[in-house]
Parts: sequence; structure tokens; C-alpha cells
Amino acid sequence: QVPLAESGGGSVQPGGSLRLSCTTSAYSDRTHCMAWFRQAPGKEREGVAFIDTLDDTNVAASVKGRFTISRDNAKGTLYLQMNNLKPEDAAMYYCAAVIRLQWVACLSLTRQNDYTYWGQGTQVSVSS
Repeated sequence: QVPLAESGGGSVQPGGSLRLSCTTSAYSDRTHCMAWFRQAPGKEREGVAFIDTLDDTNVAASVKGRFTISRDNAKGTLYLQMNNLKPEDAAMYYCAAVIRLQWVACLSLTRQNDYTYWGQGTQVSVSS
């Protein structure tokens, strides 16, 4: 079990920015694929950003050019920088992790069911 805890959510106006953080219990552990997901009321949880153990990243098409995922392994912290937020970005944002398997590329893991460890979420609201 790798405990995850998100923070940094809040309420912003369209065009605003937020930086989400996800703390982990393994500060120097580079054995996990990690990701950010979000879920709006009445909708399925969707992946928005993904990072592998070498810090290569992918983001969903809907947030390209606006969101950036990164990690500080020494601090055991995953980040999601969100710029130019739109109303459709409003959701509960979750940090997720899964043990890295040698034969599976982290960045190929883009579905909720690919991940086994989850934080409890941090709320992001975007409204004028």
C-alpha cells in the first residue's frame, strides 16, 4: 500500500491557475507509475495526466497546453500544474499510482482500472 494524499484544490475563475500536489509515503520510490484523474458529478473518472518512472509524461487531449504533470521524487510529491482553467475542468481530482511492471509502459496506463492506489481527492471548482 502506497498512501496518497492530494491538496491544492480550490475555487478559481475561468482562466485561472491551480497547482495540485499529491504526497506519497515513499519519498524516494521510483517504482510506481503515477497519474492524475478527475471526476465530475454524474461522469466517469477520466485520466488527465500521466508520468512514468523516468519522468516522461503524457496528458489528455482536453488539457494539452494547459496542464503539466511533474514529480519531485526526493520530496515524494506529484504535481499537476493547471493553467487557463475552464468550467469543464471542474471536478474532484485524484492522484493515482500503480506498481511499475517491467513489461508494461507507464504511459500506456490511461484508464481508472489500470491503477491500484488512490488518494481521496481534492476539489477544483471553476466558475465566474
